[in-house]
Amino acid sequence: MLPWLSSPMPHFPAVSSALDSPNGLLAAGGELTPNWLVEAYRRGIFPWFSDNDPILWWSPDPRMILLPEHFKQRRSLTKKLRNAGFEITVDQHFEQVIDACAAPRYDEPGTWITDDMVHAYCQLQAHGIAHSIEVHQHQRLVGGLYGIAMGPMFFGESMFSRVPDASKVALAHLASAMREHGGKLIDCQMHTPHLASLGATTVARAAFISYLEKWLPATDFSFSASPEKAPVVPPSPWLDAIGR
Repeated sequence: MLPWLSSPMPHFPAVSSALDSPNGLLAAGGELTPNWLVEAYRRGIFPWFSDNDPILWWSPDPRMILLPEHFKQRRSLTKKLRNAGFEITVDQHFEQVIDACAAPRYDEPGTWITDDMVHAYCQLQAHGIAHSIEVHQHQRLVGGLYGIAMGPMFFGESMFSRVPDASKVALAHLASAMREHGGKLIDCQMHTPHLASLGATTVARAAFISYLEKWLPATDFSFSASPEKAPVVPPSPWLDAIGR
């Protein structure tokens, strides 16, 4: 039976107890407050559910990750980075980015980025935990991505493009900043051919959890009993280098 989470403070079962089918489904219930979300991510867990579902928490095995030094930047993308007139900003248009990521796509019937998810991640952004990388062209927002930064790790959530390769431009800037300034790993959650083409690979869940334990020790976090007060997470100095 799937565990139902209802304690006042976040508490998750061991990720090793997640289901094999559907792959990684761990628990239901809980909340989308900053405390719950930060505790989830630092343990290798993320929320993913539809409008008519309860909150569902996942920790798939294997896990798709991108090491910044393994990002594949092809010649065509390098030319666009130099010559296409893209401008990069960080956290200037977070809500616009998440709304664009939530918009219906031609190959998908709906979206998992529900109104509750949008509200939750906007809260995290207000507390300096969630971040967006925005790509502009001719003074128009044409692409970007968002996710959660904790220490040397970035937990990617979604990305979008309104012109060809705009999301790749955002990811290229993220990977470059992390590679040059101490970032270690970008969590991509689930395998997709698109991410694999950019250098992402899959690792066993146990290996992913070992990365978390190494780079995000519990002593670097502080949680409050108040659900409205944001937890303290380890800083990510590489954020300041994005877009330089």
